[in-house]
Amino acid sequence: MSAPADISSPADLGSERLQAWRRQLDCSFVEIDNVFESCMAEAHGKLSAEGLDEFLTQARFLGKMGRGVAPALIFLQEWPPIARSVGEDALNAVMHTLRLINKSPNGKAIAPFLQTLAAVARRLPTQKQLQHYMDLCLLLLERTSGSIHGIHKTYASPSLAVFFDKAPLLLGALSLQGLSNWVNYGIRNYSHHPEQQRDFFSLSSADSRAVLQRERHGTLLMDHTRALDLYLKALWHMSDVLVPYSTTFDVQRQPMPYFDAYGMRLPDVYDERSGISGMDRYRAALAHMSAHRRWSIAIFADNFSPAQRLTIECFEDARMDFLTLRDYPGMRRIYSALHPTPVAGACNPATHSCLRHRLAMLSRALLDPPKRFETPALADWVQRFHALLAQGESNTTEIAGLALGYLAKTSLQSDRLPDTWFQDTEVDYRDDNRHLWRFHELSDDEETFEQHRQEVSTNELQTLPPRHYPEWDYSSQTMRPDWVSLYERLHPGGNPADIDALLAKHSALSKRLKRLLDLLKPQDKVRVRFQEDGSELDLDVAIRSLIDLKSGSQPDPRINMSHTTDGRSIAVTLLLDLSQSLGEKAHGCEQTVLQLSQEAVSLLAWAVQQLGDPLAIAGFHSNTRHDVRYLHIKGFGENWGDDVKARLAAMQAGYSTRMGAAMRHAARTLGTQAADKKLLLVLTDGQPADIDVKDERMLIEDAKVAVRELDNQGIFTYCINLDAAADTYVSDIFGKQYTVIDNIARLPEQLPKLFMALTR
Repeated sequence: MSAPADISSPADLGSERLQAWRRQLDCSFVEIDNVFESCMAEAHGKLSAEGLDEFLTQARFLGKMGRGVAPALIFLQEWPPIARSVGEDALNAVMHTLRLINKSPNGKAIAPFLQTLAAVARRLPTQKQLQHYMDLCLLLLERTSGSIHGIHKTYASPSLAVFFDKAPLLLGALSLQGLSNWVNYGIRNYSHHPEQQRDFFSLSSADSRAVLQRERHGTLLMDHTRALDLYLKALWHMSDVLVPYSTTFDVQRQPMPYFDAYGMRLPDVYDERSGISGMDRYRAALAHMSAHRRWSIAIFADNFSPAQRLTIECFEDARMDFLTLRDYPGMRRIYSALHPTPVAGACNPATHSCLRHRLAMLSRALLDPPKRFETPALADWVQRFHALLAQGESNTTEIAGLALGYLAKTSLQSDRLPDTWFQDTEVDYRDDNRHLWRFHELSDDEETFEQHRQEVSTNELQTLPPRHYPEWDYSSQTMRPDWVSLYERLHPGGNPADIDALLAKHSALSKRLKRLLDLLKPQDKVRVRFQEDGSELDLDVAIRSLIDLKSGSQPDPRINMSHTTDGRSIAVTLLLDLSQSLGEKAHGCEQTVLQLSQEAVSLLAWAVQQLGDPLAIAGFHSNTRHDVRYLHIKGFGENWGDDVKARLAAMQAGYSTRMGAAMRHAARTLGTQAADKKLLLVLTDGQPADIDVKDERMLIEDAKVAVRELDNQGIFTYCINLDAAADTYVSDIFGKQYTVIDNIARLPEQLPKLFMALTR
């Protein structure tokens, strides 16, 4: 086989020249002898005479560096293509980086650095970009290598070698600036935790992947789930859970969108392609899957060959696009831009199976408006397809018959070749069609097991999966994405008669509150006077205008009045801190803080019921960032009844107070209420804290940022604090929006009054 044009064959080099180069290399490794000729043939074809001489000089240095054969061997094989990509002048910068790594305790990282440098250079094809990458590598080395006395580095970096291994993958997903942000985040947060640092830079930790997704460019699915959900409801009258999957970590095979009983799976990020924004690409994928849900049915796959199934899927996908465009013709621009346009004759049937290529050409022809087709055979099947759909929507069974007829008429012997032609055949907005197929394979025993498995899954669904929330790290001034795992569930019930007894205990207070509530209740009608147009005549103004007219003065034409409804538009969420400290007895009182809180909340819920304001009550506590519990006690749609009373009666204190995540979660439901004013009341007896946080300012600062986030969402946050020493921290979190109740025994009286003052 002849060598490429830019590579000399070993025979052309001459034995004397090869021997001279081998003496210049001056390495005695046998492994180098086995590949030296082919390496030099490539180097001779890609490097200048000066570059070749410098190439051998640096290879000699690497061979005598004392790090074994790997650095020199990798350099001999990898440098010529790198030099062709970024230029021979980059060698000095590369060797400078290698020498600094060699002088540190990180000598084992030299081989991974050289091994991945060619892949990195393909992503960073200029010397300036490559230099930025190497500067970032040296920063990681400096900040993560350990030192005993703070002068010389004595311990190797736990993460440098694994970072080099992941560098090509990272640069495939991130810009150079995004990579820099990702590396700096790992250094800031894990420089003193070797195992966690290694997990971060090897992309093994959830935190690492979350930061990587945040730094990716494009349209992130998680940032637009609400808009896409509204899109599904408006156009397709359906709703489903949108579940992202990563396209970064599966290098061998890129997943396709799909849907099942648990949701619609979509890529976590879409970049702009062919002039179509990432948001429109999500709309296209959702429209195609929604069309399948509306018009496709599953058929048995056991009697179809792989080629037949591929053909049926192509025709059914084309039917979905056709029916979608019939209802929503504006989607044609997006579909036409995203659908590939295969070139006729691009696939050679002598070497490849061309079935996918032919189907892609047919799919493109079915998508485009009627036109003159290049082959009569293609035009014939397009006409058959349109004739079938001219009668209505057709169905999957009919379209399968059409597809099998197409395959029978157009199949070639070469369709059975193992090498398949994929270029310009993948339509990325279409799903993988797993929903189209049913199988007869399950035996009776397997069907029984499957039914049991589904029953178990149904029971497991009673516990909702965790929601992940960010948390503010004030030391690095960055938001840690998906840092907190919050689990929500309905609070267990107790005896509602206990709450009735508490209300009876405070019957005198209830009567006083009732008189105050009557003043706050909205009146049905309020007169609006001095209107030119109205529903009634305002007699006082009309008589005065008549007198002005009789006396020769200009009368006031605003002699009518109208009526308007005087209603309150307030939605309130009461968030209760259920941490362990609530179980302690209140100062100067025989009751615990928890018991007083139950009385106060019961009175407040009763009062709000009298006013008719939407009210939700929830409690929270935490046991590290991995387990924050959010317990629903009363929902906005529930009335003050025995179910709510039972949950209030069963309230218990335990664990810690991770306030920021609880407030962010409370805002999810409060923010959806159709009210002019949205109020989040936080009842707590201490400062935010948790057992996995040593710095007491950490969670205080996070709660402060959470209050700011809620304020930006239009949610007013107010804290009722039962800690006498709360002034040292509560103002940092809530500003002036707080009240400290020193005499906790008066909480049942103060809480309803405070609520009425806030909502007046």
